[in-house]
Amino acid sequence: MSYRAFVELVGDSPAARALGAELWARWSEPHRRYHTRTHLRAVLDAVDELAAEAGEPTAVRLAAWFHDAVYDGRPGWDEERSAQLAQARLPLCGVPSEMVAEVARLVRLTAAHDRLRDGDANGAVLCDADLAVLGRPGYEEYARAIRQEYAHVPDELFRKGRAEVLRRLLAVPSLYRTPRARRLWQERAVRQLTAELAALTGPRRSGGGAAPRR
Repeated sequence: MSYRAFVELVGDSPAARALGAELWARWSEPHRRYHTRTHLRAVLDAVDELAAEAGEPTAVRLAAWFHDAVYDGRPGWDEERSAQLAQARLPLCGVPSEMVAEVARLVRLTAAHDRLRDGDANGAVLCDADLAVLGRPGYEEYARAIRQEYAHVPDELFRKGRAEVLRRLLAVPSLYRTPRARRLWQERAVRQLTAELAALTGPRRSGGGAAPRR
């Protein structure tokens, strides 16, 4: 995959190529450890798996490109800045205003998945795709990469914050909103989250965990 995949979504033009290259560069920033091109690819792949359940798959795919395009490790702030980036750049590529507004709305949803409302098909697909990693192989690598992104946080504070996040995730009736995502990832996600929580709250071990963010 390359930035050309973005260009295919919005139509080939100098503005689209420039924006695609900018987004590709943003997802390649050296301070990222989990929120990298690998994560972007994984979210886009998950959107493809769930696309039949979205009302506007193109809007969801564009939102995936933008959802962590700004990433400074500041939950809420990153998503807001990413949404503002979409609002500023997509009109230059000829994307209709209604689509731009929907993309920005979806990006903001990823700041707190629990704000998703019933009946929001586009939001359900994007949020499920963003959380697909929880129910896929490679969870331990994901957890290590997240910890590296929060390397500046002392271990004890990190463990406490991450454990709180895991408890909230495990407390909801289902991690996923779409039927297909529940079939694909729910059971494994619960097992993996439960195992990580046990490791974080059990006897202290060297090196581990994941961070206070999904």
